Amino acid sequence: MRNLIKSADPKVMKLHPLTNMRGRLIGLFLFVSCMAMGSAFALTLTPVKVAPDVYAFIGDTGGRTYENYGMNANTGFIVTTGGVVVIDSGAGYLAAQAMHRAIKQVTRQPVKYVVNTGGQDHRWLGNGYFREQGAEIIAARPARADMEQRAGMQLDALRVDLKERLDGTQPVYPDRLFEQRETLRLGGTEIQLQFFSGGHTPGDSVVWLPKQKVLFSGDLVYVDRLLGVLPFSNSRNWLASFEQMEKLKPNKIVPGHGKVCDLDLAQRDTRDYLRLLRGHMQKAYDSGADLQTAIDSLDQKAFSRLQNYETLKGGNASRVYLEIEAE
Repeated sequence: MRNLIKSADPKVMKLHPLTNMRGRLIGLFLFVSCMAMGSAFALTLTPVKVAPDVYAFIGDTGGRTYENYGMNANTGFIVTTGGVVVIDSGAGYLAAQAMHRAIKQVTRQPVKYVVNTGGQDHRWLGNGYFREQGAEIIAARPARADMEQRAGMQLDALRVDLKERLDGTQPVYPDRLFEQRETLRLGGTEIQLQFFSGGHTPGDSVVWLPKQKVLFSGDLVYVDRLLGVLPFSNSRNWLASFEQMEKLKPNKIVPGHGKVCDLDLAQRDTRDYLRLLRGHMQKAYDSGADLQTAIDSLDQKAFSRLQNYETLKGGNASRVYLEIEAE
């Protein structure tokens, strides 16, 4: 064995220096390879410029997955000379960290505020990361109550799909709450936070930039994919909130889900669908139709072009009927 030499004890063999060096090089190669693989699979987010100093991260329109780190919703940020305002912190610590990496490619300004537009997991479970960076976290009061009620269930559900990619995520709640309206003035930029009546979740709010006429709608607007009426949703409040939102007359909307859009598309994909559900189910209930009859007679095919249509249409119809029944 050419690369081995005998020690004083014939039972013990020592490695030749060349073999020792070779082993170290192999170990270093494996370490660097593992680091490279980890980087390759880290979440990379690309900001979409919506207006000067206003950016969005457009999430997947499908479900939460291991590959997307639970980021199946839109988030964003606003750059000012006084710092950055982040709109929604993502579905966990690592997702928030990925957002911050992307923000740093645009500006060196620190993140001053994080606004949670609602209580869904991808709106707020990245708060812990941004709190560590010194950001103040803001939300409508009903959103915090919703977070506190559902945090445990959200974390349990996300852990199934995200596994170790949820590591470091803890429920960190907003420290600053507003009732109906709050105005932030940072670096000469006016940013209005408005809560109307909720909708998809009880605490859904919007972020409005009056000068730029850009609206971050949170989950009050879905485009490209069918919205979900969930057990905690309220379709009547949702339509009322949408009506208030329309009065702002935004030029551009960063919806909760789907591509950046105008008000016309938001009306077609969100408002018109909610009107269909409520109008049909109200008539069915008033005529004495039971739940199954009401569902069977509902024609939703005009919205079949939207992603997740087959998955969500039945539950949406059922929940709106039950909601009307309870009103």
